[in-house]
Amino acid sequence: MDPLALALFLLSVGFVSLTGVVMPGPVFAAAVVKGAKDRHAGAWISLGHVLVEVPLIAAIAAGLYFVLSNHMVKVGIGVIGGLLLLYMGVRMFQMRNDEEVVERAFPMHPVIAGLITTATNPYFVLWWATVGASFIIMALGFGIVGIVAFILIHESCDVGWYYFVSYATNRSKTFWTKRTHSYLFGAFGVLLAVFGVYFMLAFWF
Repeated sequence: MDPLALALFLLSVGFVSLTGVVMPGPVFAAAVVKGAKDRHAGAWISLGHVLVEVPLIAAIAAGLYFVLSNHMVKVGIGVIGGLLLLYMGVRMFQMRNDEEVVERAFPMHPVIAGLITTATNPYFVLWWATVGASFIIMALGFGIVGIVAFILIHESCDVGWYYFVSYATNRSKTFWTKRTHSYLFGAFGVLLAVFGVYFMLAFWF
């Protein structure tokens, strides 16, 4: 095993992982919403995310990416995931003026919120079936060290970012007015709903 090649590979993993995780999406929205109540929510949300992601990585390493590339499988994931995200987004928008919107729109524990928003995001699965699968295949070329290092680097990026998001949200909430609260949660409600509709249409066609 070439240590330099492994180091360069892990650097590329870190860069691509960070560019992916900072893009707004359902898990990001959950980190903001839950972070308004608990600054440590991002860590718990990340745990839910990891509980979905690590088994998926293992499954892809075993060859699941062939199944995930099937059109009807992608359509099913897109429709089911899109419907759930649409429902969550509509509920959040409806309660944008309610300061207890966290408990009402996301009543579940942050771990469950992270798990649900991860599992219902069709592009999460698509990313792993394409870009992620390529990284996994490359990691397997370095043996067990490569795949373990890959998982650690990727998950560290996820945990660090979502914890930062929830912590920053919580620390800044003292500057919020009721109008700011309404605009913020209304915007995230619309965002989740748009993701839901887009996922259903994109994966169907």
